[in-house]
Amino acid sequence: MIADRTSNYISLEEYLKLEELSQLKHEYIQGEIYAMAGASDAHVTIAGNLFALLRNHVRGSGCRVYMSDMKARIESPNIYYYPDVMITCDEGDKAFQSFKRYPCLIVEVLSKGTEGFDRGDKFADYQELETLQEYVLISQKRERVECFRRNAEGLWVLYSYTQGSEIHLASVDFRTSIDAIYEDVIFNKEDSAPEFDEKNR
Repeated sequence: MIADRTSNYISLEEYLKLEELSQLKHEYIQGEIYAMAGASDAHVTIAGNLFALLRNHVRGSGCRVYMSDMKARIESPNIYYYPDVMITCDEGDKAFQSFKRYPCLIVEVLSKGTEGFDRGDKFADYQELETLQEYVLISQKRERVECFRRNAEGLWVLYSYTQGSEIHLASVDFRTSIDAIYEDVIFNKEDSAPEFDEKNR
């Protein structure tokens, strides 16, 4: 959900102070800040559904789940992002009130304007988090969930889920139907319709 970019470099300390007072959320990437754009009905509903399911699942476990307003801190290369959903089970994160450094699970709901970034540079940045075990991308155009899971060799393995699937998030031993994540979601017909190829008519 990154939108407008500023041209002036600001320090990390300045960013954190400004973010406490700002009515808008901004992500911070190596001295530059990016204002967060608003989200669609489907985007908010998907993130809200997953947050509620995960919150019930981790209750009493010591893990904490956050939705959109909590920053993820990537110390190197000096970045703050706002994941749509994030879970941390690390005791060290209790010391940080405005961000978390040790998440085990990060979820992004894909948007038309940010999908390339979420799959590319943002994923590469998140991989710098040593505690991160799973990175999940959720489509808002159709029922499709992609879970990138770090294996024992440190390689990221893709697990894809589509309509009718049961989703498994191993980082917190969580299972749910894909239908539960998409409950009450109204798909945009223009986004979900397949492209029509005149040549194949």
